Amino acid sequence: MALISTFDAPPAPARPAAAGGLSPAAAGGAACLRASLRRELRLLLRERFDALAALGFFALVLSLLPLALGGEPALLQRVAPAAAWTAALLSVLLSSLRLFQADLGNGALEQQLMAPAPLAVLGGRLLAHGLACGLLLPASALLMPLYGLPLAQWPALALSLLLGLPTLVLLCALGAALTLGSRGGGVLLALLVLPLAVPVLLLGMATAQGAPAASWLLGALMAAALALLPWTVLAALRMGMD
Repeated sequence: MALISTFDAPPAPARPAAAGGLSPAAAGGAACLRASLRRELRLLLRERFDALAALGFFALVLSLLPLALGGEPALLQRVAPAAAWTAALLSVLLSSLRLFQADLGNGALEQQLMAPAPLAVLGGRLLAHGLACGLLLPASALLMPLYGLPLAQWPALALSLLLGLPTLVLLCALGAALTLGSRGGGVLLALLVLPLAVPVLLLGMATAQGAPAASWLLGALMAAALALLPWTVLAALRMGMD
């Protein structure tokens, strides 16, 4: 049970509030979140191939598509937002295949679910995974010149990815939790996530093309996902461990 001690909440103080005005429960949750985030970032640095696989896939798809389309400048500029968003969706999906598998195999996942603040522990993992997927945003700036996209249009694409990637990460995490331990998990993950990701994909492409209403809807979708999906992922993990 050594892993649980990593996420143990600090002893409750004698006063009703902890340092910084936080309640003891909130301070314990923040400590678990920091410990989990540090652990996940160390694992990402140790296993850089897994972290860079999504980035490499993203770069490969965006690099090959202009060759398949024949290199016509007008056509490439028109399909650039769709290409970037399709590649981003598939890259996040690919990087989520093994999100919980390693800890399931060594028993660490069960201990994390028994931690004093399991939602905070899960939050650290999802945050680290989101930061790794966030590398797609600067990569898009380097790859969009292949499509002849003017520099003035890239901020709209960057905004769409910034608003949409957190929702995609959480949807893929939910799919990974629901398919945990099942045979053919990759196929099931795609079947579960891709239909749910269609609204994000459409709103992201519209935001990248400069539609202001789509950006507001994409932001609202991100806020709803951040508020609801971590709890749903935690419930799916517990259901899968039963």
